[in-house]
Amino acid sequence: MSMLLPASASIASVLSALALYAGSVHCRWTALQRWRGVGSWVGGVLALASLALWVADLGAGAGLCAMLGTWMLALMAFPYLAAWTSPVGDTQVER
Repeated sequence: MSMLLPASASIASVLSALALYAGSVHCRWTALQRWRGVGSWVGGVLALASLALWVADLGAGAGLCAMLGTWMLALMAFPYLAAWTSPVGDTQVER
């Protein structure tokens, strides 16, 4: 069994979560704040691509579960990573 399809599906899922986080007003990484306008669209397209890749590899049921598992893990991890890597006392977000 080739590992290329699950690896690309996982990468698409993590990039989708990153794009959705960049599109959020709660994004604390200044390098990603320029993606605020289009981050949600890019994240949605990457989520659908990830779902299609997982379903092609594992089938409908298991593919949906694998996609949601990797996607939700990344969606939960990015805000925590941003909070840990931002400077102390940096609570102001540009709008």
